[in-house]
Amino acid sequence: MEVEVDEKELKAAGAELFSDGRYGVRIHGWEIETRKRSILNSSTHELWEKKLETCHMPEMIFGESCLVLKHVKSGTTIHFNALDALIGWKKEALPPVEVPAAAKWKFRCKPSEQVILDYDYTFTTPYGGSETITLDEDKHEGGEVSKETCNLNWEDCKEKLDVVALASKEPILFYDEVVLYEDELADNGVSLLTVKVRVMPSGWFLLLRFWLRVDGVLMRLRDTRMHCAFENNVNPIVLRESCWREATFKALAAKGYPSEAAAYNDPSIISQRLPVVMNKTQKLKNEIQPL
Repeated sequence: MEVEVDEKELKAAGAELFSDGRYGVRIHGWEIETRKRSILNSSTHELWEKKLETCHMPEMIFGESCLVLKHVKSGTTIHFNALDALIGWKKEALPPVEVPAAAKWKFRCKPSEQVILDYDYTFTTPYGGSETITLDEDKHEGGEVSKETCNLNWEDCKEKLDVVALASKEPILFYDEVVLYEDELADNGVSLLTVKVRVMPSGWFLLLRFWLRVDGVLMRLRDTRMHCAFENNVNPIVLRESCWREATFKALAAKGYPSEAAAYNDPSIISQRLPVVMNKTQKLKNEIQPL
């Protein structure tokens, strides 16, 4: 999706694109930046294997690619990266999805190798983003904010994302999509983690999506949506909605839906066919008290 930014619309919204070589936008106290880099090189790949204590990794890991959203005044920083997502995969440690016997041979690295799928080869992750407090050193030294007051927590809430407002036709001041990792499951489907961000005059919105299709077996969709309206410049209110869906090909076929994997290439189109297994909304609690 290509977005042409109108300089007049940027100026009218009080926004400006970065001019220091970074790709992103500065608006209402937020700095929103995306970085898209190449896949991990072999030496970094080995370092990650040690950190994760595993030799099993997705085929394509964009380890230096990320999305970063920083609210300068409060220090609230929300970021999305592949390493934290894979740490979540390792901790959740789901049992491996059963692969049809006729397709198991595709997972072999060598013709004589015995295939033992004793780990979650789908790289399913519960990851919903990373959050930190990033404060300027002079604020610490000047005593404006003490280290003891820095704390970020997600708390369950009853508020919901304003879907109507998000669907309204507002100018898009900045848009980008970042792939964090991808695996074709030895030609048995797809495992893909991406994050998209959209910035409008009224606020920013993002979608972190994990999409899994094990051909003939299972589909799994884990969406995390976040929204922040540009209303509070001291402690911004960020809402996060997590919705997990999944279904087997067998269950979908029983409802009359196609059983061919080719019918399920676009998760946005078929998401409503997948039953919800978890849904919750949370608010980011920033406990920094400005003096």
